[in-house]
Amino acid sequence: MKISEVRVKTVDGKKGKLKGWASITFDGEFVVHNLKIIEGQKGVFVAMPNRKTKDGEYRDTAHPLNNEMRKNIERAVIEEYNKIAAEQK
Repeated sequence: MKISEVRVKTVDGKKGKLKGWASITFDGEFVVHNLKIIEGQKGVFVAMPNRKTKDGEYRDTAHPLNNEMRKNIERAVIEEYNKIAAEQK
C-alpha cells in the first residue's frame, strides 16, 4: 500500500501543542482524515484519529498495524507539514 497524497492544514495563530491536521490517501483509493500533528517534548509527531469512549478513554479509529507503516505515515505527514509551515513564514 502506497501513500498517494497527503494534505495538511496548519492551525493558525495558536501556540498550543496542536500544530495541524492531516488527511492521507493510500493508492488513490482510500483516505484517512483527522490525523493530528502535535508538538511534543521530542519534536513533532503524528497522532492517529481517535474518539472518546464511554469510559473516558481515547481509542484510535484508524491506525497502522506495524511500525514500518506508522513510520511511513509519520514521515510523509511531517514532510508535508514542514513544507507548508516553511511557506507560511
